[in-house]
Amino acid sequence: MELSRSSWLITSLSPGNGEKMSKHAVQGGNVAGLLARFSQLKEKAQARTGRTFPIIVIQEAGLDGFWIDRILKNEGVESHVVDPASIATSRRRRRAKTDKLDGETLVRTLLAYKRGEPRVCAMVKAPSPEEEDRRRVTRERKVLTTERIQHVNRLKGLLFAQGITGYEPLRRDRRERLKELRTGDGRALPEHLKAQVSRELDRLELLLEQIKAVEAERDVLLNEEQDAATPASVEMLLNLKGIGPEFAALVWSEDLFRHFDNRRQVASYAGLAPTPWQSGSIDREQGVSKAGNPRLRTTMIQLAWLWLRHQPHSALARWFHERVECSGGRQRKTTIVALARKLLVALWKYVSTGVVIEGAILSNIGGKAA
Repeated sequence: MELSRSSWLITSLSPGNGEKMSKHAVQGGNVAGLLARFSQLKEKAQARTGRTFPIIVIQEAGLDGFWIDRILKNEGVESHVVDPASIATSRRRRRAKTDKLDGETLVRTLLAYKRGEPRVCAMVKAPSPEEEDRRRVTRERKVLTTERIQHVNRLKGLLFAQGITGYEPLRRDRRERLKELRTGDGRALPEHLKAQVSRELDRLELLLEQIKAVEAERDVLLNEEQDAATPASVEMLLNLKGIGPEFAALVWSEDLFRHFDNRRQVASYAGLAPTPWQSGSIDREQGVSKAGNPRLRTTMIQLAWLWLRHQPHSALARWFHERVECSGGRQRKTTIVALARKLLVALWKYVSTGVVIEGAILSNIGGKAA
């Protein structure tokens, strides 16, 4: 299925119809029309072959999320969601792209996947509605925090243009200080500028209230996770010095609640896996793939910097400093990404098997190193 807002293009390959693919479009969001088309395909295949065949569906992960996948599975349809970036495409300079061609590519990809061809594509493991909803708290806080930064920068920019520096909009006395401000040439704030700054402060204060509400909701969620049967995992993360509620909630809800078979899968999901380029005598690294969860990747790089500050005597921190010293201090940014990958794998081992990171300080045992 090739999905868009206006229409859903169904490209099908039925038994007994040779290798000819048929195409049929239904209005976007018309689930009844989609299921009716599937019924028609089953009836035609049964009429041609005298046998009943199951419906197997593939669609790309995108803006539609996973609700269509859930409906199909509830109807007894075998449904697959594929990562579109994992599907092989033509490398010509000008590649033809239409919904018709994309639908045929999806059918061929599904055939290869069902034949068991290795690495033909990467199927997405759809989260449950509860798991999907649980991630919204940390994601909303990130959006609100970004908006807060924009308003603070806008306020400082408006005042700086009048020669005013040192005003901090996040202080509690921001309204009182606004009345005392004078421009660089000694004037009081102009009337319209003062009104604009006041309205910006209104929006900023609303954001601050919403951030507090989201953080309270996050804390309740963390307490529920700690009381649940499975994750003492969140509590384990909070016990590590340098990891607070926000980092613990984000790392758990975006990554560690999932099951991974090995450390390569953990790093790959975050987009922190290395990307080699090897051909003949050429062998070099292109950096991390960036093909995974961008929120998790950004968070782990931030957490890696904080880990150096709060866990300076851990084995990971010592490894970082040794690598940076060997390079003369020129590869700090490159090495911090490698540290983020190692830290994520170490946290996964810590949460899943209880293996404490070597040299790490646990805050719940009086600062004693493990």
